[in-house]
Amino acid sequence: MSQTPSSSLILSIAVGSAAGGVARYLLSGAVHNRLGTAFPVGTLVVNVLGCLALGFILQVALDTGELSPAARALLTTGFCGGFTTFSTFSWETMGLIEEGSLRRAALNVGGSVVLGLGAIWVGMLTAKILLSVLRKGGT
Repeated sequence: MSQTPSSSLILSIAVGSAAGGVARYLLSGAVHNRLGTAFPVGTLVVNVLGCLALGFILQVALDTGELSPAARALLTTGFCGGFTTFSTFSWETMGLIEEGSLRRAALNVGGSVVLGLGAIWVGMLTAKILLSVLRKGGT
């Protein structure tokens, strides 16, 4: 049985979620305005960047143990959870399917999954390399 989360942990998640949601809205809108509406590229960009950030943050947390539970919750569950847009991705993909754009729907699903997994891997690898360089410089 898990313990009841502290109010500071809940507040950390709330602050991170608010910041992530605002960042998602601004970035997705900027990409949408720049590239148009034929394909939900804004959502794809946000999801891939969210995966990159999550991979990096969690790898740093695992390798260093430096992130407090509140900081980790703020950055992962909060910011990355508020930033990534799986429900929007699903809605937009269903819209493409319903309008008969099966190729675009498949591209959105495939691109999100493949690029998202790739971004998690790149984030983890980047964190490992950066931490290795910092550790060598700090000794």
